[in-house]
Amino acid sequence: MEIGIIGTGKVGSALAKGWAEAGHRIVLGARDPAKAGDLAAATRASVVSPEEVGQADVIVLATPWAAAHSVLADLGDLTGKIVIDCTNPLGRIDGLLGLLLGHTTSGAEELAAAVPQARLVKTLNQVGAEVMSLTRTLPSPPVMFMAADDPAAKDVVGTLLQDLGFDPLDAGDLSKARLLEPFALVWINQALAQGKGRHWALTVQAVPDV
Repeated sequence: MEIGIIGTGKVGSALAKGWAEAGHRIVLGARDPAKAGDLAAATRASVVSPEEVGQADVIVLATPWAAAHSVLADLGDLTGKIVIDCTNPLGRIDGLLGLLLGHTTSGAEELAAAVPQARLVKTLNQVGAEVMSLTRTLPSPPVMFMAADDPAAKDVVGTLLQDLGFDPLDAGDLSKARLLEPFALVWINQALAQGKGRHWALTVQAVPDV
């Protein structure tokens, strides 16, 4: 499968390397191709303009929230395309890091409304890039929730999550992104404010009947 990734920072780089190792073709969207050169070499990826990434089978939005809307607007016709939204609508509220949206909408729903012809799936927003880079080395696959209105799109994305080493769990329709984006803040709080560091994730363990 050809996966187009917009954003070549820590998250985009981790995802590109993980999917390349799993045998997928990677296309990197970058306005400055020189900045993506090392990542392209490491993943055998082609580097194109963000406008051309929309031609890939699956498009991954791995940019800061502030750039998400403008990037989507550059991708052209996304009719029927699966778009994976890895962003979180983070910002400073009274000097503290928090969500700029919530309760009645979510970042994912706002982006989906901007590209209604696409099949948007919210996922890969709940841990840091460090976890995405080491999933296969962990004793148990870390959980990764996903939310979308299109069941077939979730099936495709679930397989891609497994290819990265995650245990994909279906959270429901896209409105459940209102749960997944705050859940990301739980990880951020533990990783940063509570001193747990960035190299950890949650797993699911079945409890035997008693």
